Amino acid sequence: MESLAHPGGNLTGATNFSLEIAPKRLQLMAELLGSGRRIAVLLNKRSVASNEQASSLRSAAPALGLDLHLAYAGAEEELSPRFTELVQLGVAGLMIGGDPFFNSQAERLGVLSLKHALPTIFQTSMFTAAGGLISYGTSFSELYRLLGLYTGRVLKGEKPADLPVQQPAKFELIINLKTAKALGLTVPDTLLARADEVIE
Repeated sequence: MESLAHPGGNLTGATNFSLEIAPKRLQLMAELLGSGRRIAVLLNKRSVASNEQASSLRSAAPALGLDLHLAYAGAEEELSPRFTELVQLGVAGLMIGGDPFFNSQAERLGVLSLKHALPTIFQTSMFTAAGGLISYGTSFSELYRLLGLYTGRVLKGEKPADLPVQQPAKFELIINLKTAKALGLTVPDTLLARADEVIE
């Protein structure tokens, strides 16, 4: 790909900025839990993007006053044991890295975070709907709308190389207050005021 504006070849589409906004998720956890806490980040060990994500988050953590612990999982059967290990390590919270594998497991991750009473942030609304505490990321409904429009344009004869990769303008912050109450957490009013949706 030449650039987002001029993808070239037969490639175009939309980006969800998952890697770029990962430090923002870490900041939201720091806001919720306070500085001086140990936060774990779950990354996909089979993803080439995990090193980039780890580097970005390692750089962001000290400024937020967080002690970062990296954990890895790349298969469904590894998820539950990883949550158990993190609870045994005594981490204060968990951030799940952006990754297609984790996206496919969003509901299960929400259930696991509630089952293990571990304050967790991820990128999809399916996660918070399943009991996860916070999600922050691109609006997937908006992403699918953009992709649908592009599909129509390509079917009408436009070349993908002439269509810039779409960049989302809408990011959603969703907070599950039922989960917060179950975890004994008080969500700061400043965080609630910025939420696009609060599950009560």
